[in-house]
Amino acid sequence: MGTVPPFSELIGATTRIAAHLETRDAYTPDDPAFLGWMAGKPAPAPAGTAWYDLVREHTARGVEFRRARIVSEPLAAYIRFEYESTAFNVAAGEQVRWLPRHAAPGLLVPLADFWLFDDRLVRFGLFAGDGTFLRHDLCDDPRVVRSCAGAFEGVWRRAVPHGEYRPA
Repeated sequence: MGTVPPFSELIGATTRIAAHLETRDAYTPDDPAFLGWMAGKPAPAPAGTAWYDLVREHTARGVEFRRARIVSEPLAAYIRFEYESTAFNVAAGEQVRWLPRHAAPGLLVPLADFWLFDDRLVRFGLFAGDGTFLRHDLCDDPRVVRSCAGAFEGVWRRAVPHGEYRPA
């Protein structure tokens, strides 16, 4: 597909569920919130108020936000930062689950993070090896969408809800 619309447009067209699969151990190494946390500051709300407001707006109209993170243990620094700040996501209305990589054998997942919108559209997030964001790609091919939906559900079933997850 061509140009990738902003997330706000994609979520605005979503009526049931937005599912996000995260598979990396490092993201945005120059993120000021992460750098501050690395310097000893408390974990802030890294996504910013606009994200949490967007989640609240769309959960209020019935859209379910699910986020599953496949992580290596012990947690890499950026994932520890995410773990310590996930309470902000949950408070905004996201459901967040964690799946240690050692509990993932047998699951087949795409090699890129993605958002899945109503089992109709996938937005892949592509990153460099150090976690630097590169671009988003959209895909509405029904075979790819079904594959991503199945992969997400497999991870979701095995993953541990945020409130119960204790990193090794």
